[in-house]
Amino acid sequence: MINILIVSAIALAIIIGYKTGFNTGLFAIIFAYLLGCFALGLAPKKVIGGWPVNTMFVIFSVSLFYNFALVNGTLEKTARYLLYACRRFPGLLPFALYFASAGIAALGAGFFTVMAFMAPIALLICEEAKMDKMVGAAAVNCGALSGANFMTSGSGIIFRGLMDENNYASVSFNYTSVIFIESVIFSLLLIVIFRFITGKNREVQKNMVFEKPDAFTAKQKTNLILIIVMIAVVLLFPILHIIFPASAAVTFINSKIDVGLTAIAFSAVALFLKLAPQDEVIKKVPWNTIIMICGVGMLINVAIEAGTLDLMASWAGSSLPVYVVPVAFSLIGSIMSFFSSTLGVVCPALFPLVPSLAAATGISPLIIFSSIVIGAQSSAISPFSSGGSLVLGTCTTDEERTAMFPRLLFVAVPVSVISATIFNVVASLFI
Repeated sequence: MINILIVSAIALAIIIGYKTGFNTGLFAIIFAYLLGCFALGLAPKKVIGGWPVNTMFVIFSVSLFYNFALVNGTLEKTARYLLYACRRFPGLLPFALYFASAGIAALGAGFFTVMAFMAPIALLICEEAKMDKMVGAAAVNCGALSGANFMTSGSGIIFRGLMDENNYASVSFNYTSVIFIESVIFSLLLIVIFRFITGKNREVQKNMVFEKPDAFTAKQKTNLILIIVMIAVVLLFPILHIIFPASAAVTFINSKIDVGLTAIAFSAVALFLKLAPQDEVIKKVPWNTIIMICGVGMLINVAIEAGTLDLMASWAGSSLPVYVVPVAFSLIGSIMSFFSSTLGVVCPALFPLVPSLAAATGISPLIIFSSIVIGAQSSAISPFSSGGSLVLGTCTTDEERTAMFPRLLFVAVPVSVISATIFNVVASLFI
């Protein structure tokens, strides 16, 4: 009964927020309080503890740092130069965004870091190119996801670790390699679908005039250098850790590198350099988005405490016909990831089911593993998940966020999830 109430509460919070225009996070917090304290008997502090502090801090700190470049025009100027550089092949802009994001993620930056860096630039490029911003957001999201799936990058390492824990240590690297390749192929196909899903995208560049932007001002050059240095600092030690995995010093420093804390440090440097007025920079922090994401996060934490997500996973594993398993795990993964973390919730919950399920059905474990990952990552563009929340966080105006929200929720997510389900079915025939 409690599980039905929690699922209903999640749906109701979204419906109320969408219909009224009020922040969905506020209603999610109310439901988390009522269900957590009065239905589950949790202490109020336990419910409050479900507020995702780390997610809030990363969105706040990274957006704060990038707001300096937004206020003084550095990001807009950078976007114009990138657009001008692609003037001979403007139709390939979404793919350029994808490969740039995937390359950085594969080097070890991780999904969250890449989205934080690339989403603002992508939206500005889309603005200049008069291309659907959802396409640019999807391209960056796909790049950050598939790049992070690389065997030695953040997500890939976690997948391998979870497989090792479930007695697949001898094949975990090979399995992860296949998942990485699958995610790249799926991402490129998905971008093609998004690129041509509307007539607007097919006509984007026919009558465009590509003018060379004005030169960077001294302040913009300084801000651009600061951005490059920050990216280098965040990437340096993950790369060194890959090259020198036995080095204790590199391992120690790499474990202490955090994109949020680094962004705060560089924000302080930007203040001392007077790159933009402090008040304007702080005003542009996406507080509405932070409340929405963290509020829903509290309700999802109550669902985890109640065992709702575990129940969904167990039911799928014990009650479905063999031929439906890849489709079911793809859909279950996408539904769970719609509100929660693929790495923190979905994979830890579903991967342990794979050994017994593979043994009982005769299905290759790789098929189930890949269906879970591709399915879960297909809904990462959801406004309530990590990718979509960062996209909303990088929107420069409330009007832009209001327009982007339903595009992500009712277009990007359904198209991605359906495409992932079909892709997993086809892929299972060749694995």
